[in-house]
Amino acid sequence: MGRLLDVRDLFAGYGPIDVLRGISIHLDAGENIGLFGPNGHGKTTLLQTISGLVRPTSGTITFNGADITTAQPPKIVEAGLVQSPQGNTMFGEMRVQETLELAAFSRRARGKRNDNLRRVFGLFPRLQERGNQRSKTLSGGERQMLSIGAALMCEPGLLMMDEPTLGLSPRLKEELSEAIGKIASDGVPLIVVEQDIEFLLRAADRLYLIEHGEAVQEIDRANAPDHAEIMELYFGKAGA
Repeated sequence: MGRLLDVRDLFAGYGPIDVLRGISIHLDAGENIGLFGPNGHGKTTLLQTISGLVRPTSGTITFNGADITTAQPPKIVEAGLVQSPQGNTMFGEMRVQETLELAAFSRRARGKRNDNLRRVFGLFPRLQERGNQRSKTLSGGERQMLSIGAALMCEPGLLMMDEPTLGLSPRLKEELSEAIGKIASDGVPLIVVEQDIEFLLRAADRLYLIEHGEAVQEIDRANAPDHAEIMELYFGKAGA
């Protein structure tokens, strides 16, 4: 099994402050990983650094055998590494279908735009129903669907999601969880940031506990401790 993503000894942050402090994680082809841990400890910064939105100060990022440590975001997307941010970041004045079609801007995605649009509408029928609505009129759950749908329009070879179920009602959370499971079963590798440990244990093959900008614990689902032990580890670390 080949290594799809390899992050080694990565330092990154904002101004003089390092948020990531020598973090190392990896993703092998054919697996999914989950990231969890206290808020403000570097999970989102890690995704943004992998995506090229935050510049690392040291360390390396390799995707599909190529060094992308200093690559610009469009080149990273063109290579197939795509991030779905939290849904409140979409362009509010753009209509739903316009947003999805615009997302297929890369050369790798243009030729598959119509196929991927059908795929997105199959996963999220309500996006098709609201195709002419402006993004700002959507509910929180619908905006998250749009964020994931836009990422899928990029034809990802690896999809990173930042807390996709945050703040959703139980019904919408279950609906979105099922869609994410379908994306994974269709062969798209995933990195998912989530606070819902039960969701991560269903969706991911391995989990990383992120604390103070480092991956302090790696958990293999096949040999994972039970939920109570994971929560004790999480809150124990958070309170340390």
